[in-house]
Amino acid sequence: MPNGSNIKVKTLKIDGKDVSAREDQTILDVCKENGVFIPTLCHLEGLSNIGACRLCMVEVEGSKKLFPSCTTAITEGMSVITQTDRLKHYRKMILELIFAERNHTCSVCVSNSHCDLQYLGQKMGIDHVRVPYRFPKQSVDASHPYFQLDHNRCILCTRCVRVCEEIEGAHVWDVSGRGINAKVITDLNQPWGTSETCTTCGKCVNVCPTGALSDKGRSVAEMTKRREFVALLANRRKEKV
Repeated sequence: MPNGSNIKVKTLKIDGKDVSAREDQTILDVCKENGVFIPTLCHLEGLSNIGACRLCMVEVEGSKKLFPSCTTAITEGMSVITQTDRLKHYRKMILELIFAERNHTCSVCVSNSHCDLQYLGQKMGIDHVRVPYRFPKQSVDASHPYFQLDHNRCILCTRCVRVCEEIEGAHVWDVSGRGINAKVITDLNQPWGTSETCTTCGKCVNVCPTGALSDKGRSVAEMTKRREFVALLANRRKEKV
């Protein structure tokens, strides 16, 4: 808790268990603190939450709606349910749609065995996809001297967009287009290597959950990601405010 703050403590239930938490926390924050696993892809500690992937949906007693746990603040007396057949059904469906949307072929991916999407697919028992694969023809941008972007692996979580703006302060990345035509871009859709705003810090590469962003020169399964720096930098900046 920040020094000198007047943040209050609230009590609630997570899967029937009484827990307490700060009033400024989200449902996902409280679940993580109490060891309750909720799948996420767009969420990364230290970055703003946008509720884009919808994998972290939970049920709240008294409501028929599903709530994104990463953007839903806790309330006093709230009773949250994180594991039901309904949630399992929707989470698997979301993952299947992500796998079908682009060309996620793990066996030839630079992030094979180091991929958040692959990990969740295995953990949630995805052994096939029930919708037709789109097999889109996506481009690869290898114009940067140190990094490369493979749109075939991108799941549009926008971690790269947020870390570049919120942590690095460069705002090189953005999203162009809508729906299935959306894609991440650098500057005004210029080749990454020609970007005049990129600082070559590599933060975007390290927070990417898949093999969409990777170091050049990495072969299949060699690209590991280092993400702990995001929360560390974010906390240090808060302490200075």
